[in-house]
Amino acid sequence: MKALPAAAAALIAAPLAATPPSDAADETAQVTAATEAFLEAIGNPDRTVLAAHMIPEGVIFVHNRMNPMAPRIDAVPVARHLEQWLGRQGRFIEQMTITKVLVDGDMAQVWGPYRFLRNSELSHCGINALSLVKTESGWKVANASFTMEPPTRCPQEGGAGAGQ
Repeated sequence: MKALPAAAAALIAAPLAATPPSDAADETAQVTAATEAFLEAIGNPDRTVLAAHMIPEGVIFVHNRMNPMAPRIDAVPVARHLEQWLGRQGRFIEQMTITKVLVDGDMAQVWGPYRFLRNSELSHCGINALSLVKTESGWKVANASFTMEPPTRCPQEGGAGAGQ
């Protein structure tokens, strides 16, 4: 078999080329900003704000390890979570250290440890894995999976959550 001339090989490979770095960096920055806005919405006393950052058809998977002797996985439709969120009382803060952002076109994955505080007290911690979708109004959290560890398993310093 004859080798392809360099110019022909370049033309064949061109459609497989990755998104230019500036575009990829811009998309990653947009996904990161959307994730940070989602986390800020959790802390907003106006409980309706969170809905603007999520897709109601999504699902949240909670890998609940609060009782190490009886771990469980709960699947909660985002629409139901948003309804329940409206009635939540207290001040909530979710601190996440974003360690990985992957973007491919209109889908993204954000990963990292987190700590969840209720009324300034550590409630739980773990790892967040957020799937985002690019919509006409920007990036939104479509699905979420997270581990939920008791405060005794949360690092006191140097990280946002367990699993590091």
